[in-house]
Amino acid sequence: MNAHLEGAYQEFRRRTPRSGALYASASRWSPYGVHSNYRYAEPYPLYIRRAKGVTIWDADDNPYLDFNMAFGSLQSGHVHPKLVEALGQQLSRGSVFGYEWERTPEVAERICRRFGMEKVRFSTTGLEATHHAVRIARAATGRRYVLKFEGSYHGSHDTLLVGVKPRAETAGPANRPRSVPASPGILSELSERTLVAPFNDLEATRQIAREHKDDLAAIIAEPVPMNMGFILPEDGFFPGLRGLCDELGAMLILDEIKTGAKYPRGGAGRVGVLPDLITLGKSIACGVPLSAVAARDGLLDGVGPRKIAHAGTYNSNPLAMAACLASLDHVLTPEALERSTSLCSRLAAGYRTVFEEAGVTSQIVADGVSGTAYFAEGPVRNWRDFLSVDGDRSMLYYYLCLNRGLIPAGTGADEQWTISVQHTQDDVDRHLEILRSVASQLAGAPAAGEIEESV
Repeated sequence: MNAHLEGAYQEFRRRTPRSGALYASASRWSPYGVHSNYRYAEPYPLYIRRAKGVTIWDADDNPYLDFNMAFGSLQSGHVHPKLVEALGQQLSRGSVFGYEWERTPEVAERICRRFGMEKVRFSTTGLEATHHAVRIARAATGRRYVLKFEGSYHGSHDTLLVGVKPRAETAGPANRPRSVPASPGILSELSERTLVAPFNDLEATRQIAREHKDDLAAIIAEPVPMNMGFILPEDGFFPGLRGLCDELGAMLILDEIKTGAKYPRGGAGRVGVLPDLITLGKSIACGVPLSAVAARDGLLDGVGPRKIAHAGTYNSNPLAMAACLASLDHVLTPEALERSTSLCSRLAAGYRTVFEEAGVTSQIVADGVSGTAYFAEGPVRNWRDFLSVDGDRSMLYYYLCLNRGLIPAGTGADEQWTISVQHTQDDVDRHLEILRSVASQLAGAPAAGEIEESV
């Protein structure tokens, strides 16, 4: 570890003794003291006490200007008054019934109309949504294989936890990646049914898909991959995938767990294609667990008793439905997203200026309400490019900002910032002020090793 990063860790320890104590206690009862692997970071996780607006307070009551927004789950910002009102009213009437809430049909209609789909089924987590989308695609086509893109994350279920952050030495050729399981416990015979292709390489994707043309059920992709930073698709890539699926009779699944709330009509609208299936989550209910699988052309007609299985006690629970309605009405409006997009452009431009003036080598990528800073020599268009990103410098950037009261983005090189509807121009300017104060240290830090790949 370089001295710059160790110094940042020491300052973090000094400022957060309560988090350190909580970590020591929590580790006794839970692996690494957390309940999602992504929440762990050296030297220990940050434990949070409360949040409001765009500020979050840790267990030591240190305030932070928050641009992570729960990994994009809070397009609303924290404690949005309309969400508080909606949830409070519904909680007084019941949190879960075991039956359908009377307003759920209204939510379903609005989701379908917003995203151009015919029918929808609700669940709770993004993992459930992508899991069910693959099952529906396989049932509809009678085929076995699914194709995903290297580096992309679609939830931690066995079918799609393949080719996620593989090491260069095990990943295989760049134009024909291996189906590398991302966790022990995934059966090799199962991971082999998941094909892996390089993102933004349409020709390589066509070759891999056509080799399984009679047994390919679906291609699944994020419109903007967000577990290797923030990778924008090249022009023609998604229209090409749409044409490839049509050619082969496979389903196109757009995983919009993250992107669905970042654009007025989701990432599908951003890339200009209509998928067969779309998965939604995170900010679709702004802080309340909710996910959805929506489909076109009668694909969900096969779901039902003694047909395609889909069930869950907490599916479409009234708290989630009430939060979704409040989010659609007061958070995910075209006007609010346009304003956040403008602030995002201002932040990205500021990053470029600050880093250029300080001599920090970086690639700034932003679109819609999110963006990322890659500490890399050249553009990042897929996972193999991402392997060139300086992981230690990424963590140094994060901790230098954190120690000055700013969460600049999600933790690590593979995350991004989110501009909520509660962020202001002053918040963006404060973000850039803090960035400017640490930029010289980023410029002077030595280059480091490869990105950590664990999920």
